[in-house]
Amino acid sequence: MSKQILVETSARHVHVSREHLDILFGKGYELTAKKDLSQPGQFACTERVDVVGPKKTLAGVSILGPTRPASQVEISLTDARSIGVVAPIRESGDIAGTGACKLVGPCGEVELTEGVIAAKRHIHMTPADAAEFDVKDKDVVSVQVETDGRALTFGDVVVRVSEKFALAMHIDTDESNAACAGPGTMGTLIK
Repeated sequence: MSKQILVETSARHVHVSREHLDILFGKGYELTAKKDLSQPGQFACTERVDVVGPKKTLAGVSILGPTRPASQVEISLTDARSIGVVAPIRESGDIAGTGACKLVGPCGEVELTEGVIAAKRHIHMTPADAAEFDVKDKDVVSVQVETDGRALTFGDVVVRVSEKFALAMHIDTDESNAACAGPGTMGTLIK
């Protein structure tokens, strides 16, 4: 059986809470879907915010919808160093004790005391996918990516299983550049 998985690059982005969306864009504002993402119900928005750190600002960072219970900024380690913030490697949603920054929108600003992370590389799977790959939620696997001149095996890849997911591995831009990954890049799961 082939254990091939689409490898997608997850560029820097922001998830916002309802409360913070109201501050950044105005009371009752609704996000505008620009493009559906590979994960069902997730979308890139036309709205953007500036992510401000002590050293520098990342201007015009995409917001991904829908809103979340807590705001979260996902950037690469290179981004984090360039703007002077701490971004521990964490799974999405695990933001306790993470880095701080300021978000600036057209109507207001939000000081995040935590919420800045470098997303842990992960694979989204349905339960059927997990059965086919003989893995379970929270397993840690490796994925081999064969690209021209930059073949690389990613370790510490967390498996995330939910009926709400579609099969895809997500890596950040630093990781994508290291492997010379582009659209359509496939990886092989190694247990």
